Amino acid sequence: MRNNSEIKKSIDLGKYREIGLKLTPQRLAILEYLDGNTSHPSAEDIYRVVKRRFPTMSFATVYNTLEILRKRGLILELIIDPERKRYDPNIEPHHHIICIKCKRIVDVYMDFEVKIPDAHSHGFKVLGNHIEFYGLCNECRTERPPLRGKKDN
Repeated sequence: MRNNSEIKKSIDLGKYREIGLKLTPQRLAILEYLDGNTSHPSAEDIYRVVKRRFPTMSFATVYNTLEILRKRGLILELIIDPERKRYDPNIEPHHHIICIKCKRIVDVYMDFEVKIPDAHSHGFKVLGNHIEFYGLCNECRTERPPLRGKKDN
C-alpha cells in the first residue's frame, strides 16, 4: 500500500471532504483499496487487507466507513450474495453477472431495454434498473470433479 501523501495525490479526496468524511489514515487506506476496485469486495475482504497495515483497526471502522459512503451515494451496496453484502465503488449505471459457485461478480456494461407497462407499474415512476445474471465463471465451469471411488492421500 502507498503512504498517506501518495494516496491523497492519487484519489480525488474532494468528494469525501464535501460529505464531511474525516480522512484518517485508516479511512484513506479503505478509500485506496476501493479506488478502481472491480472485485466487489465485502467489508470482511476490505478489513482483511487494510488490517495488515493498521493492525489495531477495528472491523467497525471499515463497516462504518462503507455505510457513510453508501448513504452518500459514493459506493453501491450489492445484496446479491446471501452470505454477505458486497460493495461496488463504480456508481455508474451497469449490471452484474455472478458465478453461482465461487460468487465472483463481474460488471456488465450494456443497456437492456426493459420496460414495465403502466398497468403493471403499481404507480411507480421507474428511474432505472439493475439486472443480475447468474451462471458459472470459466474457472468453475472447467473444474474437474473428483474421481469417484478414489481416496485422497
